Amino acid sequence: MSHAQRLRAAVEDAGTTPLIGVFDMFSASVSAQHYDGMFVSGFGFAASHYGLPDIGFIAWPDIVAFVQRLRLAFPRQHLLVDIDDGYVDPETACHVVRHLEAIGASGVILEDQKRPRRCGHVDGKQVLPLEEYLEKLNMVLATRRDLVVVARTDATEEDEILRRAKALAATDADVILVDGVRSVEWITKVRRVIGDKPLLFNQIAGGKSPRLSLTELGELGVNVAIYSTPCLFAAQTAIDRALTELKSADGRLPQHTADSVGVAESLALLEKNISRHHEREAAG
Repeated sequence: MSHAQRLRAAVEDAGTTPLIGVFDMFSASVSAQHYDGMFVSGFGFAASHYGLPDIGFIAWPDIVAFVQRLRLAFPRQHLLVDIDDGYVDPETACHVVRHLEAIGASGVILEDQKRPRRCGHVDGKQVLPLEEYLEKLNMVLATRRDLVVVARTDATEEDEILRRAKALAATDADVILVDGVRSVEWITKVRRVIGDKPLLFNQIAGGKSPRLSLTELGELGVNVAIYSTPCLFAAQTAIDRALTELKSADGRLPQHTADSVGVAESLALLEKNISRHHEREAAG
């Protein structure tokens, strides 16, 4: 099976498939120990690669290069990639999709925001006219060979959310995402209006959407859950805490214990990114 076929099969399975947001190769290495799927989050990538908020700074060659490194290190992981608005124009969106499919991405998310764009869980989002977005989406769908395509709307007005969700579900998109959905009631409304089309739910700490378990999401008919920032926010918390403690200890490193990470533990994690390929060659 291709990478896209494997993700599509996971989406169609019973329950909710989790995809963990990663922001660099190291966070991906840790994530791969716990979950089978990764989400290349625009929020995390903008923070890691540029040190900037997710408001439209990402250049498509940078995201393509990152996904290529991910696929080389993680040959069996699902890789769902946030491509924002397709980097403005439809031709660029299609060009990026061709690149990502060629290097082994499993799927992409294409949103209907217009510039200046925003994180899906902050205020001030503006959306393209629906017809303009559908033209771009349909060009991407005609371009992909097998890639999973998630159609995303960032509409905030209630009637417009349902109008767009219904229109997106009528396309050949594989999955529908309404970002920043504010309640369980609205998940149910969206689920109803899109019919049998698979539904994706995005959770982000401190965001607008409710905190729900995979069991709860499965009961609501959600097929995929992306967790955009758990690795990024955990890293910020842990790094800040470690450096605060180092400063308070006058620069003396803490004692290395059995439940802490040192040179050996970090190397063992990174060596797995090489051994995965050796295992595949041996199996072949």
